[in-house]
Amino acid sequence: MGGRLALLAAAACLATGAGAQDLPLPEGAELTAEVTREAATIHLPTGPLAGDIVPRERRDGRITSRAWRLPERGLGTLERLTPLRAALEGAGWEVVFDCAAEGCGGFAFRFATPVLPAPAMFVNIFDYRYLLARRGEETAMLLVSRAGERAYVQMTHVAPGKETAAPPPEAVPVPVPVPVPVTEAAGDLAARLVARGHVVLGGLDFDTGAAALGNGPHPDLAALAAFLATRPGARIALVGHTDSVGGLAPNMALSKARAEAVRARLIEAHGMDGARLEAHGVGYLAPVAPNSTPEGREANRRVEAVLLE
Repeated sequence: MGGRLALLAAAACLATGAGAQDLPLPEGAELTAEVTREAATIHLPTGPLAGDIVPRERRDGRITSRAWRLPERGLGTLERLTPLRAALEGAGWEVVFDCAAEGCGGFAFRFATPVLPAPAMFVNIFDYRYLLARRGEETAMLLVSRAGERAYVQMTHVAPGKETAAPPPEAVPVPVPVPVPVTEAAGDLAARLVARGHVVLGGLDFDTGAAALGNGPHPDLAALAAFLATRPGARIALVGHTDSVGGLAPNMALSKARAEAVRARLIEAHGMDGARLEAHGVGYLAPVAPNSTPEGREANRRVEAVLLE
């Protein structure tokens, strides 16, 4: 999609009764996703990771999220975000929080942020920038990241619905995750999942380049199924990860295939409702260890459960 069409799509996201503000996306920006929910709830980070908590606020209303893939020009995330921020501020928006990658909280912050799924939006855990802005009762979130030479932008806009006005900011801080009391069971999967919002599923044996899941036993899958049985309103996003052997595209596909394999096992062996389980893959973009050693690559070949409530 041409740059002008991308500008018009961005404008629609920030439209109000008085008009709209064009975001200065470059010529050649491609709209990769557009999702609108007329009456919904979203939780947006309002500060960096502090301990195990990413502070968030709840916003209710009409939520529109759009993502773009930008041309290959090698610009950094700060260079990409600066004109977008200036456009927002010029249209009367006030930036209330912004951060970059490690300063945000790295992996934990990224998974506390509502991001459109790949391939529409990619977030490089080491190279992204986040911005939260307000204008009256409206809220806007910008997320800019770079994978290789390609940059990605997501904008999420929340406008109060006709019957549900957004609550005042000071009334809606929602910490992520909610701390739980430390007990003798605090080391188990359920406690870690609630305390941190995500957990690595242990005991899943994936070799380099392989998506097949062994026969088990897999106690963490049984523990996850048991947890979900006690939380009927909870959903889980299964997020696959790979080591850095090979290119990004095949690793994205492989990581999703691993997440799908775990999802299938939870459904088939543990009777889980598939509607409560999502499967996504982020390839090698979110390592937990260096890929320069066999031990590091093994640690990076994993599937994580992310709590969605």
